[in-house]
Amino acid sequence: MMSGNDAARERDLRVALSIAGSDSGGGAGIQADLKTFSTFGVFGASAITCITAQNPDEVRNITPLDPDVVDQQIRAVCDSFPISVAKTGMLYSAEIIRVVAHEDIDEGIPVLVVDPVMVAASGARLLQADAIDAMCTELLPKARVVTPNLHEAEILCGHSISSVDELRNAAREIGEHFDVACVVKGGHLSGDEVVDVLYDEGEELVLSAARINAPQTHGAGCAFSAALTALLARGELLSDAMGKAKEFVRRALERAPAVGRHHPLDFFCGADLIDPEHQL
Repeated sequence: MMSGNDAARERDLRVALSIAGSDSGGGAGIQADLKTFSTFGVFGASAITCITAQNPDEVRNITPLDPDVVDQQIRAVCDSFPISVAKTGMLYSAEIIRVVAHEDIDEGIPVLVVDPVMVAASGARLLQADAIDAMCTELLPKARVVTPNLHEAEILCGHSISSVDELRNAAREIGEHFDVACVVKGGHLSGDEVVDVLYDEGEELVLSAARINAPQTHGAGCAFSAALTALLARGELLSDAMGKAKEFVRRALERAPAVGRHHPLDFFCGADLIDPEHQL
């Protein structure tokens, strides 16, 4: 009879790759992604695009890595691990975006989730202005799903969004324009409920939940896209993965622990959201 440890060794864990910036405060970026992957039982690998000096209050410095170093990280991971899904976070420059887009094709990454990180919650710009065109023309057409927040969606669709109906229209516009599934997160809209919209090949899913009165939301976008990535890696349908990712972020905000004077998300609150049919 096989022991529990032997069974675990026999189990082939799914692998997700995060291509993003490093957050020295530990609440967003690569650090948030890897914590979230682990919570959902997925092995996390990484390719770091930028080193940041930041905490939940401010971004003090951004140092992008040489695009060739980013390229080598992606190649090294893909050469050694069977990547089920890759996700992008902070890419910062057009040069890094082009490397990621090229490697997505060259390495045959089966599913790509793009979190189009543009501005930090603190207001710091995390994507250079000239990189937006590269993202739109070279990266988004290769993605399976893109997960903009309201402000990022306004940039991608070219107009303001001030209501749930406009949020729904934006998801459709972005999805059809880039031929990609689009989840627009409505946390920046006013109201007692947070509404998120998925548009995928003509189908729409609108999910709402009561707004959490959280002291800080640093890393919430990273946590959502990382949870979505992990669940897709486990074989969940996109619509199901979206609902569970939304619930994960709701819990993570609601249960945010006090760490010094900050309240980072509780990244370890989602294990029970895993579907037993998708246990690995």
